[in-house]
Amino acid sequence: MSMPFYVSPEQLMRDRADFARKGISKGRSLVAVQYVDGLLFVAENQSQALHKVSELYDRLAFAAVGRYNEFENLRIAGVRLADMRGYAYDRLDVTGRALANAYAQTLGTIFSSSGEKPYEVELFVAEVGERPEDDQIYRLTYQGSVADEHQYAAMGGSAEQITEYLEEHYSAGLSLDDALRLAVEALGHDGPEPRQISRDALEAAALDRTRSQPRKFRRIPASRLEALFGAATPTKGTAAEEAPQEPVEPVQPVTSTSGGRRVDTPGPTGTSRVSDQPGTATETGGEPEPVTESGKDPSDEMGDLPDQPPTNG
Repeated sequence: MSMPFYVSPEQLMRDRADFARKGISKGRSLVAVQYVDGLLFVAENQSQALHKVSELYDRLAFAAVGRYNEFENLRIAGVRLADMRGYAYDRLDVTGRALANAYAQTLGTIFSSSGEKPYEVELFVAEVGERPEDDQIYRLTYQGSVADEHQYAAMGGSAEQITEYLEEHYSAGLSLDDALRLAVEALGHDGPEPRQISRDALEAAALDRTRSQPRKFRRIPASRLEALFGAATPTKGTAAEEAPQEPVEPVQPVTSTSGGRRVDTPGPTGTSRVSDQPGTATETGGEPEPVTESGKDPSDEMGDLPDQPPTNG
């Protein structure tokens, strides 16, 4: 009986952390920016149905990067926990800190468990307050650690480059439009060369403290993004759709005479036309039928031939 290989706990945790980081780095980044009326979230997302930014509760928002199925399960669990706590106690008792702690315990337990792989996700749990000083942004990593962010934050594969750009260009008291421009420009500086992100590849949402409704979460409509960044790039069609269609000229039949009879040439489909005169080609394009001098079929005068030859009496 062979003995199993021994792996030290430090090496095991290091391998699991490398595994989670590699999975997160494959996805696009996400930015959270504080503006004068609340908190803004902007992500590069090609899908119009699968959201990276969602609502958790009245004043709470959830944002994530990484594997969609994993952070979607976490989002649903957070919504259920917030609903149960708000129903059992009071809606004001549902806070971002409580949900961040619950997420930290879950992610930490999964990361340290040897029975399943670690989650390849990073999360934002944000809460908007009555004043800008009361806004809270909590960042949670794959191993369950929690960090309290201020004014701006980024997560994903290029978080370091984006954070450096935000640090250089962010200023307090931004309007919503200025915060949107800053966030999109920061997402475009995720590599050695800056790039332009089209409007149809953006997902934007905000926690707006100025809304009269208890629920402060709202999505930024596409019309506002189009006004700031231009129209979406049109999708090119197929080559058959883009190629101009040339007009098809009608094919005129060429008529020739052969022995006093009218014979038509084959049409555009490759089949011969049927003529009223005997001796012309058949509809299937076969050989012309034989005719006599009187223009009649020999079988009309001789009658049908018997299938079997007559026997001798």
